[in-house]
Amino acid sequence: MVHALLHILVPGVVALLFYGPRWQRAWLILAAALLLDVDHLWATPMFDPNRCSINFHPLHTYWAMGNYAFMLFPTVTRVWAVGFLLHMVLDYAECLQLGVLLPG
Repeated sequence: MVHALLHILVPGVVALLFYGPRWQRAWLILAAALLLDVDHLWATPMFDPNRCSINFHPLHTYWAMGNYAFMLFPTVTRVWAVGFLLHMVLDYAECLQLGVLLPG
């Protein structure tokens, strides 16, 4: 539950700190990065509290993260990229809590 809340609060803090008067729009986009969790629908079981998402779900792989990093370059996709990468960082923090240092 705390993890899900962080996916809303942390983007809000990032939006407030880095996006100035347009922070509300940025927050909506950054928080919309939760859409990446659609790939959990293909997993069995769909939710496992003891599973590290990084490199398990298709949109949470290292290849996907590389694509998100490339999305930082065009200004039109930059906020989305920040949201996706922030999502990965938060999911990686959960992996660390599970004792998984290098998800494989």
